[in-house]
Amino acid sequence: MEGSNGRDLNAAQRRAQIAQLVEENGRVSVTDLVKTYNVTETSIRRDLTLLEADNRLRRIHGGAVSLPGNFRTDTFVEKAKLHIRAKESIGRAAVELISDGDIVLLASGTTTLQVVRHIPPRLRLNNLITLVTNSMPIAQQILAWPSPNLTILGGLYLPDYQATIGPQTIALLKDITADVAFLGADGLTLEGGATTANVLIAEADRMMAERARKKVLVTDSSKIGQAGFIPIKPITDFDLLITDAEAPSSFLDSVRHAGVEVLVAR
Repeated sequence: MEGSNGRDLNAAQRRAQIAQLVEENGRVSVTDLVKTYNVTETSIRRDLTLLEADNRLRRIHGGAVSLPGNFRTDTFVEKAKLHIRAKESIGRAAVELISDGDIVLLASGTTTLQVVRHIPPRLRLNNLITLVTNSMPIAQQILAWPSPNLTILGGLYLPDYQATIGPQTIALLKDITADVAFLGADGLTLEGGATTANVLIAEADRMMAERARKKVLVTDSSKIGQAGFIPIKPITDFDLLITDAEAPSSFLDSVRHAGVEVLVAR
């Protein structure tokens, strides 16, 4: 959540987060949602009713579950609106790691998109950096530059993530050696590392990390403590974690103790 209290969100933002939680975890309970968002049980039940009417989930006794095979093409757009200030601060901090001549891998995600949006004008000119991505929103952003040096990875298009995945994507990545890779996550815990909700996204992200000299995980604090469905990489496989100021200090201390550099974006 943005801030420390669920009441900082309006009802639409809260419902978007609940829909995301159901997609990532498969199930949510009314009791947990009441505690998370600090609103009444009546408000949460209304949220679940509206989300069910919008075909986002199925209500069950005490909570809700995901709808198998229910894919929505606006999921990425909805996620992009969540925690926007935190993601922007992370993007501004991340671009400081990019230097002239770098080859940069960018995984799909709304936080990695903010990295691209904050690349300074100087680096957008004269092919000073080479960017490689499987994300269509990131590619569209870069293609608006005056002289982009961009490789778009082919593969099977996954609408929910607006990204390419699959054997072709993996084969193309195997031929690339990058200076730095920026990866996001749907969840991050000390035990499970960086995780996501989709097995093919995890496969592509994993290969990106393996093909880069420096591995950077960019994720806002709302993902910390959330365990996604599929592991991407253990936290110790990353060189640097960039997150926002709402991240729990105890978690960040544990990450540092594990040997991973931490940068808190302001």
